[in-house]
Amino acid sequence: MTTAAVPLFPPAPPVATSTAAPTGRPRWERPAYALLLFLTAVLLLWDLGASGYANSFYSAAVQAGAESWKAFFFGSSDAGNSITVDKPPAALWPMALSVRLFGLGGWQILVPQALMGVGTTAVLYAAVRRQFGPVAALLSGTVFALTPVAALMFRFNNPDALLALLMTVTVYCVLRALDGARTGWIVAAGAAVGLAFLTKTLQALVILPPLAVLYAVCAPTRLRARLGQLLLAGITMAVAGGWWVAVVELWPAASRPYIGGSQNNSFLELTFGYNGLGRINGNETGSVGGGRPGGGAGGGWGETGIDRLFSTGIGGQISWLLPAALLMLVAGLVITWRARRATDSLESMARAAFLAWGGSLLITGLVFSYMQGIFHEYYTVALAPFVAALVGMGVAVLWEERGSRAASLTLAGTLALTVYWAFVLLGRAGGYLPWLRWTVLVAGLGAAVALLFAARLGRRALLAAAGVGLGAALAGPFAYCLTTVNTPHTGSIVTAGPAVAGGGGPGGRGMRAFYFPGGAVPPGARAGGPQVPPGARPPGAPGGKAPVGTRPAGATGPRGTAGGGPGGLLNGTKASAEATAALRADATRYTWAAAAIGSQNAASYQLASGAPVMAIGGFNGSDPSPTLERFKAYVKAGRIHWFIGQSENQAQGGPQRRSQGGTGGETTGSRRAAFGPGGGTSSAIESWVKATFKATTVGGATFYDLSASPTGGA
Repeated sequence: MTTAAVPLFPPAPPVATSTAAPTGRPRWERPAYALLLFLTAVLLLWDLGASGYANSFYSAAVQAGAESWKAFFFGSSDAGNSITVDKPPAALWPMALSVRLFGLGGWQILVPQALMGVGTTAVLYAAVRRQFGPVAALLSGTVFALTPVAALMFRFNNPDALLALLMTVTVYCVLRALDGARTGWIVAAGAAVGLAFLTKTLQALVILPPLAVLYAVCAPTRLRARLGQLLLAGITMAVAGGWWVAVVELWPAASRPYIGGSQNNSFLELTFGYNGLGRINGNETGSVGGGRPGGGAGGGWGETGIDRLFSTGIGGQISWLLPAALLMLVAGLVITWRARRATDSLESMARAAFLAWGGSLLITGLVFSYMQGIFHEYYTVALAPFVAALVGMGVAVLWEERGSRAASLTLAGTLALTVYWAFVLLGRAGGYLPWLRWTVLVAGLGAAVALLFAARLGRRALLAAAGVGLGAALAGPFAYCLTTVNTPHTGSIVTAGPAVAGGGGPGGRGMRAFYFPGGAVPPGARAGGPQVPPGARPPGAPGGKAPVGTRPAGATGPRGTAGGGPGGLLNGTKASAEATAALRADATRYTWAAAAIGSQNAASYQLASGAPVMAIGGFNGSDPSPTLERFKAYVKAGRIHWFIGQSENQAQGGPQRRSQGGTGGETTGSRRAAFGPGGGTSSAIESWVKATFKATTVGGATFYDLSASPTGGA
């Protein structure tokens, strides 16, 4: 590595017909870069509206934020500001602004997410290109765009899309700071982490240790200056992420919404408990399911261990090129390790890039592998930029060294391992494009054999072998991406690609045991297959087979979307036309048109009617909000019109939640913590309503008119 960059191909000779642009860039680079961004946008925007409101939990908060600036600031589930979502609100803000500008709809909510995916591709390209050239950058961007879980989450409205973008920006800023020990860039990295904290709390801090150590050791300036710069970056991070927390904690609790997901109406408790350390050790007060402390087999969120990311439910989401990324990390460090720390050392910056992206990948992967609390397959989108960068950079440095036996062996071996793993992953989805897995294996192994003789092959033959190998390595994830974008995704737990027998998600191993004891699915809860919103085109398959992406017979757990479920945890009940009309009638006379147990049920009625609906108990129905006394006061003041009771199917679904502390089925504070209406505040409110007001059936749902005269005891 002695050139001014590490391009994939040798530079053109300096003759009059050179293809170099006046700026020093190859003439083909900008069109290729523009094409990469355009195709990424097409992939992420294709048929985007088919998913409707996607995760109605967040869509309801977006709707509320578009109607009320107070709800916008706090991230409230409704415009009446009864309770917030169980995350900080930064991820909601772009979507809420879009809805304010263009009106409420699936496209308006999801387009900002898709644009974040394009932005992540652009930042990744810029980061890789600086040290490794345009071809390596194009390869990294392509690998990222074709990662199935990325194609899923940048078309969905969960916070993970913004988090992945900000983590990519953070690594980019750290690398820019390392190139000359620039204070402004390390401060920018701190600001990006702070904003990421306001997106998904402590997950934003996972990559900080390797990046901070890297800067402290490798920045080309005095140690005292390095530490001072890191301190300034830390202060910036605290300000960028802490200002909102300070406002929320200092704001009088009586005049702001309850902090959803917490048990004491405290964002700090939410941060370090349910949404923080509880995700690591499994002690998540207020959660449902969750891994038992100690992890291992039998945890409610799947088995933990070093192979978790390669498991049946998760492997097809992220692991296609994960083995290649790990091998590229080792190879890149071996090649660049002898470099000294110097401002003009390209090798030093290349090594720093491997350490930055590799350290971020390793620490995030280890946390995901061993966390015992709530873990969903789609969390792995956080790994996608790290994997993509390492693959692009690793291929670049190995290609430059392709004349050596060790480099050619590494390239060939990595390709062979990649296509074999793709063969395994494609085989897990029974009956899914069987011709593809064999094509990938045969073509990939053939290209790997050719790469073994890289030093002897002519340029054209070598490029042909490299092209075939690259196509074979990316064919599997590309097919998964096409299936993903052609399948509507709704609900709280979604996965990319086709159905995988025995995969994760509710109804799969772990989650099925919690939600549906004995493997039985209660009436009204979907056993699998995507729900298609009205008017949306369901994905089809030739030959009379089940549509691509739906659950084949005998497979466990839903594919891509989860509907129904106990208490509407996974996806709320669909609001009928009669129920929607009842909620809209005289809605402006009330703060809340209705109240319902659980955020998903409340969200469904709120999105259908456009009127605020109070989510009693928050997402799980287990938050102590509002108290029975406060609910009675709301009713007495005429602020709530209807109470929407649980349907028979919802009431039957799910056992009592495992205690998160204490004994005898009681949670901390001696409150029963049964799932949904089984106990606690939500149960007390429902019991009081049933004993006090008359029930009526509206469009198949049980409504109680809280504005009517009581019929029972007070």
